[in-house]
Amino acid sequence: MISIVERKRSSGSSNILNKVFARSVRGKVQKIVREHYLRDDIPCHSCACTVCVSKEPVDFNGNALKPILSENPFHLEQYGKHYLVPDTNVFIHCMDLLENPNNFFDVIVLQTVLSELSGRSIPLYNRVKRVCQEKTKRFVTFSNEFFSDTYITKVDEEEVNDRNDRAIRKATHWYANHLAGVGINVVLLTDDAENGRKAREEGLQVSSTKEYITKLPDADILLDMISANAEAQAERESRTAGKTLFTQHWSMSRMLTCIKNGEIHKGIVNINPYNFLEGTVSVLGYDKPVIILGRSNLNRSVQGDLVAIEILPQSEWKTETSEIASDENDEEQVEEPVAQDESAFQAENEKEVARKHILPTARVVGILKRNWRPYVGHVDMASVANRTGSSQQSVLLTPMDRRVPKIRFRTRQISRLLGQRIVVSVDNWDIDSRYPEGHFVRALGEMETKEAETEALLLEYDVQYRPFPKSVLDCLPAEGHEWRVPQDKSDPLWHKRADFRELLVCSIDPPGCQDIDDALHARPLPNGNYEVGVHIADVTHFVKPSTAMDAEASSRGTTVYLVDKRIDMLPMLLGTDLCSLRPRIERFAFSCIWEMDENANVVNVSFTKSVISSKEAFSYAEAQARIDDKKAQDPLTEGMRILLRLSKKLKQRRLDNGALNLASPEVKVQMDNETSDPMDIEIKQLLETNSLVEEFMLLANISVAQKIYETFPQTAVLRRHAAPPASNFEALQDILHVCKDMQLKCDSSKALAHSLDECSDNADPYFNTLLRILTTRCMLSAEYFCSGTFAYPDFRHYGLASPIYTHFTSPIRRYADVLAHRQLAASIDYETLHPSLQNKQKLVDICNGINYRHRMAQMAGRASVEYYVGQALKGRETREEAHVIKVFKNGFVVFIAKFGLEGIVYTRTLSTPEPVVEFDEAQYALNVSIKAPKQHKIRIQMFQKVLVSVGAIRDEHSGKQKVHIQLLY
Repeated sequence: MISIVERKRSSGSSNILNKVFARSVRGKVQKIVREHYLRDDIPCHSCACTVCVSKEPVDFNGNALKPILSENPFHLEQYGKHYLVPDTNVFIHCMDLLENPNNFFDVIVLQTVLSELSGRSIPLYNRVKRVCQEKTKRFVTFSNEFFSDTYITKVDEEEVNDRNDRAIRKATHWYANHLAGVGINVVLLTDDAENGRKAREEGLQVSSTKEYITKLPDADILLDMISANAEAQAERESRTAGKTLFTQHWSMSRMLTCIKNGEIHKGIVNINPYNFLEGTVSVLGYDKPVIILGRSNLNRSVQGDLVAIEILPQSEWKTETSEIASDENDEEQVEEPVAQDESAFQAENEKEVARKHILPTARVVGILKRNWRPYVGHVDMASVANRTGSSQQSVLLTPMDRRVPKIRFRTRQISRLLGQRIVVSVDNWDIDSRYPEGHFVRALGEMETKEAETEALLLEYDVQYRPFPKSVLDCLPAEGHEWRVPQDKSDPLWHKRADFRELLVCSIDPPGCQDIDDALHARPLPNGNYEVGVHIADVTHFVKPSTAMDAEASSRGTTVYLVDKRIDMLPMLLGTDLCSLRPRIERFAFSCIWEMDENANVVNVSFTKSVISSKEAFSYAEAQARIDDKKAQDPLTEGMRILLRLSKKLKQRRLDNGALNLASPEVKVQMDNETSDPMDIEIKQLLETNSLVEEFMLLANISVAQKIYETFPQTAVLRRHAAPPASNFEALQDILHVCKDMQLKCDSSKALAHSLDECSDNADPYFNTLLRILTTRCMLSAEYFCSGTFAYPDFRHYGLASPIYTHFTSPIRRYADVLAHRQLAASIDYETLHPSLQNKQKLVDICNGINYRHRMAQMAGRASVEYYVGQALKGRETREEAHVIKVFKNGFVVFIAKFGLEGIVYTRTLSTPEPVVEFDEAQYALNVSIKAPKQHKIRIQMFQKVLVSVGAIRDEHSGKQKVHIQLLY
């Protein structure tokens, strides 16, 4: 290939740099011309620079650019008043530092750096872009690669990294000269010794990150935040040579080649929540997950890593561990190859082969993609050498997530961190280290305080909870809460909108609901049929594609509901006011209107943008009371009775078609109105009106799915629920047969639904609900997808027994629904479809993102309930019925229906001295011989109903209150 470069001056303030490539393709020479535009008018963004301000600069879209960098920036004796220009590695290793709210203002982010970051780490790139949007930090991006005074070309035999370092120095030099006349210096921040040396030779002011931090007032805190990759280099080099605890990971090229050849496999590591020394990986070609036993075989992989695994010889295949890793287990066991004695394990396997399948085992040979994130925890007291000193020392973080190993980090502020909930990021994990190494990020507050524990929960589940940036708030209507639907129907906003303001529309939601997404109406038609409408908040009227608000909503993915707060996907002005279908206020809506006969058969369906005025906002209980009140004969109540009658027929038809009626723990924490402290826990009561709303929301989602798929067969945003493999039910089927002499058929969703109905126990009314909860755990997760990525038969929603499905009915709190609204609007010719919703690959990426956010939101919500249940039980004990749902050698797991959670009872706690326990694995039971206070025997078996004492104790691992369960016998 031959490259020819030439410059040409064009009209205006731009240069065009032409690169002409000649290359041979199949014997023919092809000429390729690439144009690179260089501008002369890119401003420095400094408020102190009168030259750039006087030119009235504009961005590439013609919008006026306001200067951001302060005219009176931070002053240090060595550097004077100055701006900072960090190189790429500073962002990679010290992003937590740069995000610190009290330091690092007036930072220039070069385009060269952004380009490198986008190729290295998209999450990190997004963090940099986000901090650039936070005006208080005064981070600005400078397009040095498009500025004629700072652009450089790569010279012959120059490495790309060296060229980029030179470009960074060139831009820094330009800034230094440009601002010399206004008394502001420019400091290049780099930890690359060679880059720093060259910069100094060129006359630039240079500082390493550590050198710069030592001059700041809160240096002790900031020094802890330097990445272990740089800070711990000397210590790693001084370790005893040859002493390794893990095997070296394979190179990326070797892993990819072997995966392609089928020699090894790839998959996501999932650590066993009951035993952190065991992981599983689901891979193609195996019906069940492959087991990885012991830290040695896990080989420095952590929960969520994408790993390459090598299947071990069949002689080494084993069963899943039958022992709980108790709190007494320590990570010192890292050198043990498996979680328990090898000979005992082998003997156990030999006697159970006839009953159980031995599962394949594997070892991790490399990491394809790390899932490291900031981890929340507390300092392990046993690792602290000096609790009062201010010198740097290495300590261990005990993460809240028990599946994550302890993390070593260095700190100079140990006296301040003890008893605090803190955040640590992982930087590396060497083969000669028991623990991964990281750096301190920040402290959240004292352990067990509501504020610190709530923020810890949000960080653990990667919930984006920071305030909306100004760029997002700028997208809101200028009228604010005073925005109103235009009264003049000739207004352009009424174009193609139906006027449904006279319809008797109402909403039915949980009590206290403020973000009202949906409302309904029903009325009889002259022909004897019914008109039924579902009206959904028209969020897309306010949230337009390719805006800062749309990008933020896409990033957040969903609203997250905690016990004491809600983390909104959209700013409150929209979510609880302008979009919310509040009663007696005119609102824009997107309506789905059916004509239905008496048997709830759909005669026809139509969709339209509309204006509605909801007549009432009912809670489920209020709506139920209104329907049940025989004295209420008003048209609105009659409309709800029509809805209830039709919804029952819709539900029965779904069940007849094989829809599953599953269950999940649903509890509500009662909070004190004044203190917001938890007071009590109760099971949520489901009424007929709950089902009423659910049925019509399901029908609307199905109808919309059919419409958008018909119009956009390759890019419709849909939701699928794949049929679970039969192997997922094998363990539950065996347990049910052995312990209850019942059968669970799973040939189809209809067969499963029928057998679940038949599995009942007259002596234990809750048993059927418990079985449905356990069946839910055997299912695969439902997921959003782009229609062009699956064949139509794979669109099916297994749980709903529907061939096609999407989410349309909750756009205030789910971004997937926003996408469906845009596609539906285009399919009815209300507006044209934005190009982003016609790009299949982009939609795949968006769907993957919202699937992840949806999972995290669910787990955050459950964790919030668990935390507040622990707080509500603090200082008191209660006796409750529980059911045994899992049995191990050294304990069993019980599910407590009232609290909607499960807990472990260790057999060692059943008596003092410790009882003798016989593990009858064939019968899923424990035979326990109690020695004191009097000798007797008890038997614990799966599904058994037991009486337990429930209280709360401080969990030494997580550092917060957890439910403590003791068996009463």
